[in-house]
Amino acid sequence: MEEKAITKGLNGNQLKLIAIIAMTLDHLIWVIFPGYRTEWWIVGCHILGRLTAPTMWFFIAEGYHYTKNVKKYIIRLFGFALVSHFAYNFCFGIPFIPFQTTIFNQTSVMWSLAWAVVGLAILDHPKLKDWMKRVLIILIDVIAFCSDWSCIAVMAILTIASNRGNFKKQMQGMMFWTLIYALVYFFFIDKVYGIVQLFVCISIPFLKAYNGQRGSWKGMKWLFYIYYPVSLVLCGIIRLLLHGDVGVLIGS
Repeated sequence: MEEKAITKGLNGNQLKLIAIIAMTLDHLIWVIFPGYRTEWWIVGCHILGRLTAPTMWFFIAEGYHYTKNVKKYIIRLFGFALVSHFAYNFCFGIPFIPFQTTIFNQTSVMWSLAWAVVGLAILDHPKLKDWMKRVLIILIDVIAFCSDWSCIAVMAILTIASNRGNFKKQMQGMMFWTLIYALVYFFFIDKVYGIVQLFVCISIPFLKAYNGQRGSWKGMKWLFYIYYPVSLVLCGIIRLLLHGDVGVLIGS
């Protein structure tokens, strides 16, 4: 009975696969139908794409909890962020050199994810005083501001990790930071797509179904590290073939 109870729900590999599918759909729609289109089915596809970011945030926090070597985890994420920068910017027609167009969306979300783990390490550092930790987290937020999902990804991950074991508080915190992101998007980028950001809430039932198990296949972590930049490059090629060298979202 106990073994069956453990295996109910969704394991980490299954949740990551759902996130990968949602991400691929979201990216394909962006490059095939550029701009902030409002046809119901295009908006619907982007809503499904909101499954991806919170799943990534959740498992970055889980990864930090379970990692045996935080330094290696951080180095791996920053290496991934570097590769993903070029793939992400190529995908959406954003200049490789930041801040030529705007302060928004100048690199991939991986930049924020990597800095979020640095933030978690800072919060857990026994020799740092609380005021030092607050100052350093603010500095990290400034550094991460220019990426996809901005510093909101950092704060969402810190909130999820700090409330590990209390799913309700994790999700309340995640939605609080998402609301701030949605408001910025609504007033400064696009009103419809500002509202779309709030649909990260559709990830909550999936994350609630997480059974705490990684899944039998150990290669999922490396699959994502490979799939993410490769899929972005392929989407970038589609963008070039369909529209030429034009940007398809904010930051381009």
